[in-house]
Amino acid sequence: MSGKRETVVDVQGTVADGFEPVRDAFAANFAQRGERGAAVAVYRHGRKIVDLWGGDRDADAPADGGAPWEADTAQVIRSATKGIAAVVPLLLHQRGLLDLDAPVGTYWPEFKAAGKDRVLVRHLLSHRAGLPVLDTPLTPEQAVDGVSGPAALAAQAPAWTPGAEHGYHAQTYSWLLAELVHRITGRTIGGWIADEISGPLGLELWVGAPADARARTGRLADVEAPAPPAAAGLRVRPKRNVSDAYSDPASLTRRAFGAITPAPDENADAYRAAELPASNGIATARALARCYAALIGPVDGHPRLFAPATLTLARTEESAGPDRTLVVNTRFGLGYMLHGPASPLLAPGSFGHPGRGGCLAFADPESDTAFGYVTNGMQQNVTADPRAQALVRALRASLAA
Repeated sequence: MSGKRETVVDVQGTVADGFEPVRDAFAANFAQRGERGAAVAVYRHGRKIVDLWGGDRDADAPADGGAPWEADTAQVIRSATKGIAAVVPLLLHQRGLLDLDAPVGTYWPEFKAAGKDRVLVRHLLSHRAGLPVLDTPLTPEQAVDGVSGPAALAAQAPAWTPGAEHGYHAQTYSWLLAELVHRITGRTIGGWIADEISGPLGLELWVGAPADARARTGRLADVEAPAPPAAAGLRVRPKRNVSDAYSDPASLTRRAFGAITPAPDENADAYRAAELPASNGIATARALARCYAALIGPVDGHPRLFAPATLTLARTEESAGPDRTLVVNTRFGLGYMLHGPASPLLAPGSFGHPGRGGCLAFADPESDTAFGYVTNGMQQNVTADPRAQALVRALRASLAA
């Protein structure tokens, strides 16, 4: 009799009393859910209560083992970067430097072209600007040069009336947000994050990673998700209309994710050194959890980053219902995905952002909890990874116990 052998991984790190189910779920991800290398961290009341890691540093390592995932291993977090990048415009608004209800052209005059004079800043943050695609995709070299992306979007006509509908701006979010921040501050968004967030809070988190951070970043690779029920009880096979959208080269979905064509090599040093705030942040799980913890409360003597009114902006629903890009129902606040069937978080008041293929980070103000999960094994999902969801369920159960 033959069967698939379970993978047993020596899980490293610590958990506080009562949160052992998170460790169990993390170990089960390796044994049952196709995990290769990963880390998870949780903060509660400004204190780290979960800090775990295990597996291989590189997802494309030989099956008989490669370099181990270490305590300081970082990882490309794909679209989980969007939630970190969104801190910047919200803090600029909090400091009186950015009006969320102003037209983007107020700060970026060239953006007014092609019928975009009424696109508001809040439309950019809630995926309502109508700009998820480019008529002419950028090459990987153009995508990171800091000039081509903003120029293309300034000339691009919206795919729908701005503000009327919403659709995930998978790649274009990078150039929209980066250029807006640059026009207001004169700084790159990665530099702003380093100086105002990562530096003060001591975070291993970068958008535009320096050489030493790139050297300890694991390699991504696509991995196959196990069949149900091992896949955490979630729908693994997408609905037909979703599959059709991803397979049709002319669909808004394919064009949105293909705004950079051909797809960049996410393991390349030049890609990781660039600043793409939609997709190429590099972080440890504990840095993600600590950052979100700092949004909602004090951490180790550091005052909270978001004032109560700013926190309300982050998690008040701006977009809900059919997503023109993802072809499922999604919910967004200003810069953040909100809890819902397409992207389950901890509780109804949670806000955060997943990364396509696995990563997830969020905060839940009501329980004063923040969560970060990073992985190098990219499974075929966009907003609800079975491994991340297993960890979230274990965390929810631990909090309820």
